[in-house]
Amino acid sequence: MKEDLLQLKEQYLAEIDGLATAEELEKLRVKIFGKKGDLTLLLRGMGKLSKEERPVMGKLANEVREELEELFNQKAEFIKKEDLQKRIAEERIDVTAKKDVIPLGHRHPLNRTMEDLEELFQTMGFSIESGPEIESVKNNFDMLNSPENHPSRDYTDTFYINEDTLLRTHTSPVQIRTMLSQEPPIRMVSAGRTFRFDDVDDTHSPMFHQIEGLVVDKNVSMANLIETINVFIREFFGEHIKTRFRPHYFPFTEPSVEVDVTCFDCGGKGCPSCNNTGWSMELLGGGMVHPNVLRNCGIDPEVYSGFAFGMGVDRITMVRYGIDNIRLLYENDQRFLEQF
Repeated sequence: MKEDLLQLKEQYLAEIDGLATAEELEKLRVKIFGKKGDLTLLLRGMGKLSKEERPVMGKLANEVREELEELFNQKAEFIKKEDLQKRIAEERIDVTAKKDVIPLGHRHPLNRTMEDLEELFQTMGFSIESGPEIESVKNNFDMLNSPENHPSRDYTDTFYINEDTLLRTHTSPVQIRTMLSQEPPIRMVSAGRTFRFDDVDDTHSPMFHQIEGLVVDKNVSMANLIETINVFIREFFGEHIKTRFRPHYFPFTEPSVEVDVTCFDCGGKGCPSCNNTGWSMELLGGGMVHPNVLRNCGIDPEVYSGFAFGMGVDRITMVRYGIDNIRLLYENDQRFLEQF
């Protein structure tokens, strides 16, 4: 057995020294020390030795094992260092090299305005609701008390997919969906894209964004609508901005109003921007929810009342950032967007 141990040691010392990879080293380790390894099988013959030989062979076997294990550890460390040096050479990164700086993006002014509007109305107790951009004629017109002969129903004014489906012309269908799915009291706003046939000019686009609000509860009055709008205007544009309410007509509200605000350029004093009137263009519209709309949604108008309002996010964005052409919001001109 002594000769076998010494022969095994010399054989594997040479083999270990010649290995180049961690995989080869592990494979040889198993071949020597594994359950069916050469050294393991050799040591199983210890039981056949005499009592006098066992201590001597046991000591020699431990020495052989320790010497082989020490060489394994040294070789493993050597291979590890070589691999590291190789990786450093191949994967070297020159931290002093000058590279092109990748500019960080930011929110589009339209999205930023829409998010700020939603956040403001949330602080006023409104929930945020959403709905599909492809809508039914029923939700977009019928449920909102729109007359059959209303101009917005024409194929020349609205993008129809078929007779019963269209691209929504406003976000008001979300109000219908909310009233159908929730019982009063309701206080919600919805924002998103809407679509109407329109010639493109400085202030018009066939695709634009709206945000609309709805409140339905007992004893809701026009005074609540006026105060809600006044609070919104003051919080979003500043205490110095005043409002003016004018009678108007919308099929889904009665009575209805349009809301003007003092000119943002002159503060109401009169200037060329406002034709010396002191008032800017109409900013939003609203009114008391028509009883027919409440009935269509299964809400008793004898018990509940409500108000609704809507405004163009694009127009508010233009006013907020001093943008004079709505095309700039959709052309994705980096020179323009980098200003915000």
